[in-house]
Amino acid sequence: MENNKAMVGNEVIERPDYESEILGIIKSNRSPKAAQKLLEDYHGSDLAQTMEGLSVAERKKLYRICTVEMLAEAFEHLDEKEAVGYLDEMDLKKEAAVISMLETDTAADILREISREKRTVIIDELDPEARSDLRIIAAFDEDEIGSRLTTNCIVLRENLTVREATAELVRQARENDNLNTLFVVDDSGAFYGAVDLRDLLTAKPEEPLENLIATSFPYVYGHESIDDCIEKLKDYSEDSVPVLDNSNTFLGVITAQNIIEVVDEELGEDYAMFAGLTAEEDLKEPLLQSIKKRMPWLLALLGLGILVSTVVGAFERVVEQLTLIMAFQSLILDMSGNVGTQSLAVTIRVLMDENLTAAQKFRLVAKESRVGFFNGLILGTLSVVFLGLYIMLFRGRDFFFAFAVSGCIGASLLTAMVISSVVGTTIPLFFKKIKIDPAVASGPLITTINDLVAVVTYYGLSWVLLINVLHLA
Repeated sequence: MENNKAMVGNEVIERPDYESEILGIIKSNRSPKAAQKLLEDYHGSDLAQTMEGLSVAERKKLYRICTVEMLAEAFEHLDEKEAVGYLDEMDLKKEAAVISMLETDTAADILREISREKRTVIIDELDPEARSDLRIIAAFDEDEIGSRLTTNCIVLRENLTVREATAELVRQARENDNLNTLFVVDDSGAFYGAVDLRDLLTAKPEEPLENLIATSFPYVYGHESIDDCIEKLKDYSEDSVPVLDNSNTFLGVITAQNIIEVVDEELGEDYAMFAGLTAEEDLKEPLLQSIKKRMPWLLALLGLGILVSTVVGAFERVVEQLTLIMAFQSLILDMSGNVGTQSLAVTIRVLMDENLTAAQKFRLVAKESRVGFFNGLILGTLSVVFLGLYIMLFRGRDFFFAFAVSGCIGASLLTAMVISSVVGTTIPLFFKKIKIDPAVASGPLITTINDLVAVVTYYGLSWVLLINVLHLA
């Protein structure tokens, strides 16, 4: 249970405990009608949060007490898997009625989580309008922006007067509550433009609607990928953006809430990939499911790790002759991995711009190389000085030996950091080029590749400079 106290100045204010209040109403002996009247005062989010703490019998009582509209409002605040679990507790007709009342995009998301056989039965039970809307959304793949559209919007014909448009607005507002922007289509249903609600309400009744239409209003096509649309959608400061089919027919809208959800999901997917997961996880994830999501990347990284270990083994003679250099291996590996991950993060962010030219990509690689070089130069110089003093003072070696080793470490650090910067930039660029999500170039992958770069650089320079050139072994 969340803390129900808040500080206002020096005074402690008790927050209302809505979950306990709702639970009390459900467990009471009030008549269904009386309980329903009390529950109508609570937000759908409060009902949704309370559902988790109820027993199956108590939830079934809640379903009987609440109207379909109240349940639909609550289900808008549940994730798809929770919603499917609760819908399974209802009879089929009630289940279909609740789904019919949901926003079309929410209903489509829930139906995707239901088995194909049951989904067909539920769709047959839906009212004709909801069935038609859901079929439009179902025509799009999950990674297409059309799969997130909603038909909760006001649509007007272009040849109306302001008076006629206002009457049509009032009629449609009974079923649709996205009212700030009104969308206009021609007689064939093709998107023509948009009208601001305020402009409509302040216009003269007999004025043609045509005079109020903004024909340069932004829009997207339903078959465009979500990744391609995100930046465009974020740039629009509109409450709703129209979604069209390839014939420019108006299908519905992407609302500001949809955009937030899409961005949140995309960020979640990218975060999962950065962590080396094949999909997002949550606290309720079953153990086996979590293992399945993590294992593919771990197996791939195990293979790369074995390759790194094999390369280290190839330099076994170098380590035998200069055992001291083993103590500083982790320094080179860590720094190259960190630099590569930084370059990866910058590149992923830049690649969100779909209009990036080849020249801009080249400048990005050049810039990251320069950043890696100068950071490596600064850190390499510091390493030469401080590690040289450390080897001389605390490991009892002479000046020449100490600073020869620290010089090799500094040169290795500089080289590894430059190469790692390039690797961290070019790998996501390459993935983007071959139509793979650049977030696949996750932190663990880049770090393991840069470990390989660091090992070859460090032991290779040690073998060349310290053993073959300076003959310190």
